[in-house]
Amino acid sequence: MNFELSPEITAMCEAVTGFAQRDLTGPDSFEPIDFRRRWELAGKQGILGATVPTQYGGSGLDAVAAVALMEALGSGCADTGFAFSAAAHLFACLMPITEFGTEEQCRHWLPRLCSGELVAAHAITEAEAGSDIFNMSARAVRDGDHYVLNGTKVFTTNAPIADVFLVQAVTSPGSGFFGVTAFLIGAATPGLRVGPPYAKIGLRGSPTAEVHFADCRVPADCVLGGEGAGASVFTGSMKWERTCLFGIYLGAMRRVLDSTIVYAGERVQFGSPIGEFQAVSHRIVDMLARLESAALLLNKAAVELSRGGNCEVSAGLAKIAVSEAAVQIGLDAIQLRGALGVTAGDAETLLRDAVPSRIFSGTNEIQKNNVARALGLGRKRR
Repeated sequence: MNFELSPEITAMCEAVTGFAQRDLTGPDSFEPIDFRRRWELAGKQGILGATVPTQYGGSGLDAVAAVALMEALGSGCADTGFAFSAAAHLFACLMPITEFGTEEQCRHWLPRLCSGELVAAHAITEAEAGSDIFNMSARAVRDGDHYVLNGTKVFTTNAPIADVFLVQAVTSPGSGFFGVTAFLIGAATPGLRVGPPYAKIGLRGSPTAEVHFADCRVPADCVLGGEGAGASVFTGSMKWERTCLFGIYLGAMRRVLDSTIVYAGERVQFGSPIGEFQAVSHRIVDMLARLESAALLLNKAAVELSRGGNCEVSAGLAKIAVSEAAVQIGLDAIQLRGALGVTAGDAETLLRDAVPSRIFSGTNEIQKNNVARALGLGRKRR
């Protein structure tokens, strides 16, 4: 496969890296006013709607270009949490609307979501329905031309600042895959309440919270993809998220690897730069090998997605490879810096931000289950 990018995409990525370095890096915490300021800038730059068709305000990029764009964003934006929020907004929310929304829904929501005027959040995970997603307890009952939603979602990215929620709820208990329905619900809808932001080990610049629904009445025309299509909407969102979002980590790893190489060339011990010692240089080579291997797997998945293929295996393998590489490169970068590695800096930040990547978008153990099932192995889905 040819992973060489066109001159136009290459120039776009260079511009995004410079823009992110200049305008998107913020505090290692969530501050609503500053988050909105940077969010609107990211929208004007075209990041928030990168893969959305141009007729709805996006840039119409394919998955290969999207991975390159996310890598550029991750490289330039030291606040990986903010970059993660932008990617979750685009791939877990806007792409499902693009693929499953009616023309009216697309025209109503997408232009303002692409421009940065609005923020989206995908609410699906529950306390007892994480990996076992079809065990969710949230219910939506039809009542005339409305649905009434009740339940609680947890670990919802962007919830504290979201203007619209893509929500999954059971409409037909016992029907499994076809018993779940997706809804587009405005944040101001009565009966919808967002809890306080979580304190997290990493991705602190990305606000995450619980979302509560108490007799929340939603018009029937807010259903996305039709009743019973919620699982398909979720599967579609994960296809994009598992493939494209992880480009952010490629960029973050490359940024930290570059700074580690510089450090190894400048730090002198026993009369020589530590990069001259094999124990150091070989570890850096291992870091590069992990990064490049993960990048190849991720780009392979992006090519398959761009071609409309079934990328379940390639996306699962790529998600595992990128997340595990990010954690190990974070550990290596800290180790090579010695005591400086455990103080505030890009190495310890990468490690903190990398740890959640093995969990979100489906844990790495679940990815292995998915790949094994695609190979005809493992337990069958009920």
